[in-house]
Amino acid sequence: MGLGSFLYKQFVEVIQWTESGSGVLAYRFPTSGLEIKNKASLTVRESQIAMFINEGKAADIFNPGMYELTTQTLPILTYLQNWDKAFESPFKSDVYFFSTREQVNQLWGTATPITLRDKEFGIVRIRANGAYSYQIKDVDTFWKKLSSTTEEYRVEDIEGQLRATIMTSLASFLGSSEIAFIDMAANQSILSQKLKDAIAPALAEYGLELKTFMVQSVSLPEELEKHLDKVSSMGMIKDLNNYAKFEAADNIGTAAANEGGIAGIGTGMGAGFAMGQMMTDSFAGMSASTVKSSPIASEDPIALLEKLDGLLKKGILTQAEFDAKKVEILSQIK
Repeated sequence: MGLGSFLYKQFVEVIQWTESGSGVLAYRFPTSGLEIKNKASLTVRESQIAMFINEGKAADIFNPGMYELTTQTLPILTYLQNWDKAFESPFKSDVYFFSTREQVNQLWGTATPITLRDKEFGIVRIRANGAYSYQIKDVDTFWKKLSSTTEEYRVEDIEGQLRATIMTSLASFLGSSEIAFIDMAANQSILSQKLKDAIAPALAEYGLELKTFMVQSVSLPEELEKHLDKVSSMGMIKDLNNYAKFEAADNIGTAAANEGGIAGIGTGMGAGFAMGQMMTDSFAGMSASTVKSSPIASEDPIALLEKLDGLLKKGILTQAEFDAKKVEILSQIK
């Protein structure tokens, strides 16, 4: 290798980053001990930003594109170096590339339950988990606070810090929110958006933009789950009468195929309707003296259905005709 060839290789003529691996957020171009040649080519690809560092201070920033490095394309660096407008000599500078790709499928979760004071249920402890995504927005802030002079700064290098930041912001938001947690937990999309709005400023402190934040599951405390079960059960009380009717009608077809036919379940069916009527009247606040007499006794739907079943067995009625009459008779039972 001749002297001329040796000296030639000391100059950097092409500056670029091909991102050979995934998960890299910042990359320092290897210029240590080398000089960047005047009018060298700088290529910044889509989803990248390049930044020149002069004596430990951020200088020029380049968005995606191809550049020829001159005093016109390096205005801040030119000012810091006190070059004239026609400088021809090579220069030394650290060059960093930053990936602005959206870092998706980043997981978060509560390692331990979060204790908070809910306006409706008092002190509760919850667990939650989900996923989020982010991207570098402010490379100057990101470089100063996180990546700094690291040769290669990766997603896993910031993962722990981001999780801690998210948990702190999440606990603060839930603890101070005036909206009952159960109302938010019932709609995870609304909860996700509220938490995203609360957490985003914390990530912005590191030069990051929170793109998405999703709550995938919320584990409520056992006592709260029991309370919700009771609320759901109470919602079913008003439908007990309809439920009893449905059960009785459903049993007619089954009983017809069994020994004894429909007559064999007459007593059970009547009891079912009576139970439904009694429960409905009871929860409506009616006294025993105001409970209406059972329509079964006056209209005798069981006897009528038994006759229809006999006609069905004899082939006088089709199954469709029997089913239609059965629905009609049962609809008249109040």
